[in-house]
Amino acid sequence: MHVRVRLFAILADRAGTRELELELADGARVADALAAMGQLAGELTLVMAVNRDYADPSTPLAPGDELALIPPVSGGSPDGPVHARIREEALVVDELIARVSDPRAGAVVTFLGVTREVERLHYEAYVEMAEPMLGEIARRALAAHRLCRVAVEHRVGAVGLSEPSVAVAVSAAHREEAFAGARAIIDEVKATTPIWKQEIEGQTARWVPGTTPR
Repeated sequence: MHVRVRLFAILADRAGTRELELELADGARVADALAAMGQLAGELTLVMAVNRDYADPSTPLAPGDELALIPPVSGGSPDGPVHARIREEALVVDELIARVSDPRAGAVVTFLGVTREVERLHYEAYVEMAEPMLGEIARRALAAHRLCRVAVEHRVGAVGLSEPSVAVAVSAAHREEAFAGARAIIDEVKATTPIWKQEIEGQTARWVPGTTPR
């Protein structure tokens, strides 16, 4: 059977391509696909996704499945009170503040993660998986912290020194909920979303070591 494999960040660099096509025996599992690709992962601890859901080596594969190999992560559209988006354009915090405006809110908190110390960062994302995950993270925070509205956006591509790469805006009745909700969102985005960053200084580029998504 035929399976499509998507590669990101350092894995794509190593393979020299962002996609591989594998022919596997009927009844194959993720572990069989990994074995067919040999030592591509090297020292990396990978997380796998099959058809955009996290999977493990025992997950069965079917003809036409998309298997994504996700290295450690560095790190929409409106949906009611939640807005979540991956975008290439510069982030505009005033737009996010406007999205979380709510007559019930007595507090609005924003967070911007910006490039520091290097000339620029280059972000790559598994967009089809990352954008829905941003939305789900936002919806969980909305409920858990009694927020009124949430907006979260993350850039891909080049982000220059002091420019924002990720922005979170939340509104809530009280400041305690707003601060806690914004912190919870950015912490989970950095820990779980399949987004990677590469530091670029002159002609030197280095993928930033990340954490295995939980």
